[in-house]
Amino acid sequence: MALKQFFTEHPESVGESYLEHMNVALSFAVPLLAAGLAALIHAFLPFLFLTTASRTVKQLHARMVNRHPHAVSHDARDRMLAWDPVI
Repeated sequence: MALKQFFTEHPESVGESYLEHMNVALSFAVPLLAAGLAALIHAFLPFLFLTTASRTVKQLHARMVNRHPHAVSHDARDRMLAWDPVI
């Protein structure tokens, strides 16, 4: 397997370029990291960030399940569904 395929195989399978896929992944990763930090602080100081982590997870879950599939075809033999990165 060529080195390039390690970076492009999965993004292409969901109808995105490497950079598009990076942006979508980061749009989930950054809020998740912030929610994790809020939950960690909340564990020690329960009067802070009362709903931050749960609200963030609910919002990201809603975003993920409401993505719209679209057809991706790099080859007529290989048709599959991919997810629209636009929310």
